[in-house]
Amino acid sequence: MAHTTPDPHAGQPVRTRGPRPADARLTMILVHGRGATAESILMLADELDVADVAWLAPQAADNTWYPYSFLAPIAQNEPGITSAMDVISGLIRGLDARRVGLLGFSQGACLSMEYAARHAQRYAALAGLSGGLIGPPGTPRNYAGAFDATPVFLGCSDVDAHVPVERVHETADVCRRMGADVDERIYPRMGHTVNADELDAVRALLRASR
Repeated sequence: MAHTTPDPHAGQPVRTRGPRPADARLTMILVHGRGATAESILMLADELDVADVAWLAPQAADNTWYPYSFLAPIAQNEPGITSAMDVISGLIRGLDARRVGLLGFSQGACLSMEYAARHAQRYAALAGLSGGLIGPPGTPRNYAGAFDATPVFLGCSDVDAHVPVERVHETADVCRRMGADVDERIYPRMGHTVNADELDAVRALLRASR
């Protein structure tokens, strides 16, 4: 569904789990996929089960951050993309980015990785599950800033119907070029889902972050 207001995600609820960010070792922002909810992505917090983490899950208007494929021209997916990024910026504002991580699945992974690239700095961790940077093939990736050894996990199937594996490779290459420490894992014939190996990898990242 195309959004008809200039800032569709403003004022949408943010679901939380765990301590307040001010009291937490890490703050993780969980970004849900198309058609999903903040509550559904928060189930990952239960599965990851990492102590001392504040989990924040913003809700998209109409359960969709932007209307078309992440491979469509970026302008076609506005104002959804910009509004969604403003939501993430608002959640990070006032926090030490070195103690903030982003994790998204599907559309949420695309949004999380694109946000991080556009706002590159040292983060606690970035995890894109079945997603990649936004825009059609050939989109310039001239992002400013550097990740300063931010750990990045990218996991995806080699036959994902929504995410071409080439875009995952490109996302990994861009993150490495920007100074991230990238762990990219492609799973044969997995489909569009999250597996136990991905959860183990993300759990290890978060437990290692201090």
